[in-house]
Parts: sequence; structure tokens; C-alpha cells
Amino acid sequence: MIHAADIREWRNRNVVDSHDHKIGVLEAIYVDTTTDEPAMATVRTGLPTRHRLAFVPLDDVTLGPDYVRVAYQKALVKKAPAVGMDDILPAEAEKTIFQHYDMSYQTGAGGERQLARR
Repeated sequence: MIHAADIREWRNRNVVDSHDHKIGVLEAIYVDTTTDEPAMATVRTGLPTRHRLAFVPLDDVTLGPDYVRVAYQKALVKKAPAVGMDDILPAEAEKTIFQHYDMSYQTGAGGERQLARR
């Protein structure tokens, strides 16, 4: 179980896939608004002059001393929906992230977002 209190320590760690291929550097954590538990991370990928923030789920994540290992392959994460380095995630884009990873998406009873940045 991942605890939201620990997420401040994750920033700037390398994000690797299950084969230890480096995907990028962890930029931010998004929590599920219904549980307040970490659900997604943004990973800084791309060339230094063209960085973008790709989204990756944090289910089945492993934390190491200097890395965060995710259960998704590098190629899948690199093709994931992304935002620019200074952009925020638009509410209408949340669903496409979940679809990319074949995950169900559900807003709150009043249409609230499922993800919130921490």
C-alpha cells in the first residue's frame, strides 16, 4: 500500500519499467479524489528542450532508494497522454489517460474529477 504522506520523497526519482528501463523522472503525483491515495504520476520524458509530462498509473508500484518502478512498459508510457511542462491536466483529458491504460474511469457523483495533483 502506498501512502500519500510519502509522496513528497518521490519527486525527481527515476521512473523505470519492470525491466529496469528508464522511462524518465518523476515530476508530480496525482491522487484519487475519492480515496486521497496516489493513483497516477507524471513522468518528465523527451529531449531536454522538448520535455513533456506523460501520465502513468501507480498501481503495483515498487519504491527503491533512487527509483520508482511502475508496472507498465516504457513504450506504453511514452505513448501515454501528456501535458506540457507548465500545463495542467484539463478535466476533459482525464478519461483519455485511463482509456490509454485500459482502466475504468468514473467521475464523482457531482461530476468531480477523479485525479488531483499533490
